[in-house]
Amino acid sequence: MLDCLLYRLGRARAPSFYRVEIAMNLFSEVSVLREWGVQGGKPRMVLNCYGNLREASHAADTYRQMALRRGYARADHVSA
Repeated sequence: MLDCLLYRLGRARAPSFYRVEIAMNLFSEVSVLREWGVQGGKPRMVLNCYGNLREASHAADTYRQMALRRGYARADHVSA
């Protein structure tokens, strides 16, 4: 399982997060789970299944890059 957790601070609202996870499912497929929301609130989730790890990792990297362009940053790069 691979996991990437991003945060976005500096908004009027509470800090928000964006998480991308790659994992194997019970049907021998590779799943990419995206989860996002405001910390302390109910998160939204989308699960996509792929036939192999290469396709799943490419999709997960694309989602991660989109989140970075929208102002999210890795937890170790976020300053309060």
